[in-house]
Amino acid sequence: MRKDKFQNSMWAYLMIAPLVIGIGIFYIFPFFQNLYFSLTNLGAFGQFKYIGFKNYEKLMYDPKMYQALKNTFVYVLFSVPLGITCSTLVATMLNSKIKGLTIYRVLYFLPAVTMPTAIAMVWRWMYNKEFGLLNQFLNNFGFESRAWLSDPQTALYAVIVVAIWSNIGYNMVILLAGLQGIPKMYYEAAKIDGAGPVTCFFKITLPLLSPSLFFVTVMSFINSFQIFDLVFMMVNRTNPAFESSMTIVYFFYTNAFQMSERGYAAAIAVVLFIIIMAFTWIQLKLQKKLVNY
Repeated sequence: MRKDKFQNSMWAYLMIAPLVIGIGIFYIFPFFQNLYFSLTNLGAFGQFKYIGFKNYEKLMYDPKMYQALKNTFVYVLFSVPLGITCSTLVATMLNSKIKGLTIYRVLYFLPAVTMPTAIAMVWRWMYNKEFGLLNQFLNNFGFESRAWLSDPQTALYAVIVVAIWSNIGYNMVILLAGLQGIPKMYYEAAKIDGAGPVTCFFKITLPLLSPSLFFVTVMSFINSFQIFDLVFMMVNRTNPAFESSMTIVYFFYTNAFQMSERGYAAAIAVVLFIIIMAFTWIQLKLQKKLVNY
């Protein structure tokens, strides 16, 4: 009996060993390595010296760090609520019986399976001041053409619009699965009691969809804090709006791979990790009050 139990345990450990080893090599070890490098002056050629918390002290007085933090928080505060609201409305619409439902679902999901680079290139063309579709459309109503991605006042918001549009498909699939898991009998009982579509949405749909909304919210916060690819492709270093669009991950990239200050960049990564963990912890605390299971 004991021999069989031991063999079963051994098989279980062997089955999960590849996953555990992979997480250890590609996630846990790099995390602690980065934590150590943040306390060194690691440069381009791999040589480093322990310098304590000097990188963190430098971060505290670096105005570019505060600008990157401000840009990142603006990006998160606009892209997450607006993105989830749009995704919920689209998922609700596609959960109803309308003609061409499958086509609409495919069209909305296409951006989720498209490379961010391709999305950024298309939107750069659409935002172009001379021949972009957006300015051509606005010119018809008497508005002047504008360099959306070169203007420090609009560049970051132009990227936020693209991020919201490209994330709707992924969030929609998760929310649609949540909507289809809500029993129809609740809506039938509400209709018998005289409840309209709006009342049903706020009294039945939203509360029962809250677990899916919570998951989408947590993932959206984490992904938004790590935004890099769209900003990198749409606003390069020579762009006049670079400073007003640089996110914290872009700031990390600049220091790590362009200025070769990898110890300093490691400290930036640690600060970003702490911010994401703090927001995730707050959301997990709010989960007990706002999510209905």
